Amino acid sequence: MRISMATSVGCAGQSNEDFVGAAPGAAVLLDGAGIPGSKSICSHGVAWYTHRLGGALLGRLSRDDGRGLAEILAATIVEIAAHHRGTCDITNPSSPQATVVIVRAHRGRLDYLLLADSFLVLDQVSGGLQVITDEREVTTRRVCSVPLDGVPRGTPEYERIRDSCVEALRARRNQPGGYWIAKDDPHAAEEAVTGSRPLHDLNGVVLLSNGASRIVSPYGLTDWPGLLELLNANGPADIIRRVRQAEALAAEGPDAPIPDDATVAHCTDLPRSEIAVGRCSEN
Repeated sequence: MRISMATSVGCAGQSNEDFVGAAPGAAVLLDGAGIPGSKSICSHGVAWYTHRLGGALLGRLSRDDGRGLAEILAATIVEIAAHHRGTCDITNPSSPQATVVIVRAHRGRLDYLLLADSFLVLDQVSGGLQVITDEREVTTRRVCSVPLDGVPRGTPEYERIRDSCVEALRARRNQPGGYWIAKDDPHAAEEAVTGSRPLHDLNGVVLLSNGASRIVSPYGLTDWPGLLELLNANGPADIIRRVRQAEALAAEGPDAPIPDDATVAHCTDLPRSEIAVGRCSEN
């Protein structure tokens, strides 16, 4: 499997809180989240968490011990939580956390897992593209933001209501009826969106963080088939370049989105069958 990757920090001078990496037959993409300036909660920070979690996931995937992706993610969440449970308030809703996308070519199939609002695009041999995401965070955020409807931005009332909306969203994190994200509770892995497809049904797959998916929405620079055409022609870095150009053009608007870390992994040349492994001769 060939994997091409690109990532870019949203704001110069800050740490990139996304993570992307690959092991033989597998790719991992994480999009970190947390509250800026929360050193009193966790001294390590969001970038530390995503890089530790992503690296540990790749290590476990490379062992190829037959475990399912949800089981691998749960064990990794426990492992990283143990690294800073004694020094940080990891149960605090504002402590570091991350969305997760994992793909693995295994036994003739592509297994996948998504947790929270990153994206996976399956380039199918027939039937076009299938775009998969975990919509629960977006849905929960929309519900919690209803009190802001019609309230003028920049006013004291808006700021007060927004703070209460943020608290309502945090209260629904890793809770039934809310949404799930990698943090300190391994049970979140059981709630991930998972699936499996025969490798011979796929030409390739694309993993995108929320920041990279902005090329489709909200910027509307292309649609999902157009994104795949751009990837095939110019690679992942071109997707991020176009997102940054759109952000620059929108920077003067009153509702301009804050630039976000953006990451893309494009997996092609998927293995069509397992490689037979024979016993070496001792001659």
